[in-house]
Amino acid sequence: MTHILIAEDEPRISAFVSRGLKAAGYETTVVEDGAVALDIALSGMVDLLLLDVGLPTLDGFEVLRRLHGQGSTLPVIMLTARSATRDMVSGLDAGASDYVAKPFKFDELLARVRSRLRTSSTPTESVPILLSVGDVALDMLSRKATVMGREIELSAREFALAEQFLRHPGQVMSREQLLSRVWGLDFDPGSNVVDVYVRYLRAKFGAGRISTVRGAGYRWD
Repeated sequence: MTHILIAEDEPRISAFVSRGLKAAGYETTVVEDGAVALDIALSGMVDLLLLDVGLPTLDGFEVLRRLHGQGSTLPVIMLTARSATRDMVSGLDAGASDYVAKPFKFDELLARVRSRLRTSSTPTESVPILLSVGDVALDMLSRKATVMGREIELSAREFALAEQFLRHPGQVMSREQLLSRVWGLDFDPGSNVVDVYVRYLRAKFGAGRISTVRGAGYRWD
């Protein structure tokens, strides 16, 4: 049975979510502390994490950062009252798979849970250890990026976006494609998060490497 960890320090919300997930056929574990959530998430015993930001000991962002630092691929859905764009970007950049703002409809949350579980269980196409185009290279094992042999620092989300571009050089990629492949966001096509991260990559790789194709998207040249 699929096991979902709920890290939420509001008992009313955690009980509501847990009941709904159990009714949908999932096994759940509820914790109220970030450090405890991190330990369980790293144990390999759960299939997905619903993570609140405002947790004691370790907040949700720190839990995400430590999960990523340990190389965890556990899908994580942020479940929080913080709905500002900067909080969404912070959560996604730290490694979250999705972001649900409170208050929410349970049916919407359940749909996203199912979507994240499907994505995480779908076999991925083989990825070379070293992905390179010209003088830009991504080491897929160490998660390091280099330009002309010089290492540059990328966040988890920047690395994922750069990977999409380097796997499809010369191909125009729409914002919707990038949202779906990098962020898994199929609910807000009007989000400007792709544009924000393209600016980040241009600043680090060089502005001339990513072209804007008006009305269509972006292309790695």
